[in-house]
Amino acid sequence: MRIIYDTIVCRTSAQTDIIDITAEVEDAIRVSGINDGTVLLFVSGSTAALTTIEYESGVVNDLRMAIEKIAPHAIPYEHDRRWGDGNGYAHVRAALLGPSLPVPLKGGTMLLGTWQQIVVLDFDNRPRKREVQVQIAGV
Repeated sequence: MRIIYDTIVCRTSAQTDIIDITAEVEDAIRVSGINDGTVLLFVSGSTAALTTIEYESGVVNDLRMAIEKIAPHAIPYEHDRRWGDGNGYAHVRAALLGPSLPVPLKGGTMLLGTWQQIVVLDFDNRPRKREVQVQIAGV
């Protein structure tokens, strides 16, 4: 078994960005030479998350609206009262979705569904440079 590490960098705008990184993950797999195993993705930071979705504008906007209903931007958060940075909602949203995503790898291909892409979600209230750590383990 081998383990290969890589990093994918995303620049965000502070507008609940949802960024498709599937192609970058596929590139990392190709370069790694690993055919069978697991790709583990982890986004550093407590105001970002990872998930999969059909990356088309309708469902991406639906996801944004659902997230806004679950953890609204414009309600009081204890975090904001304590720290004054106004991003309490971002921490809650990120915690609900989670920072990591494992994807099985077979024959050099991620076992994603036909309409399933990997996305980084950045919820913070200011632009960020996000780093997604990629760990590819297998043979």
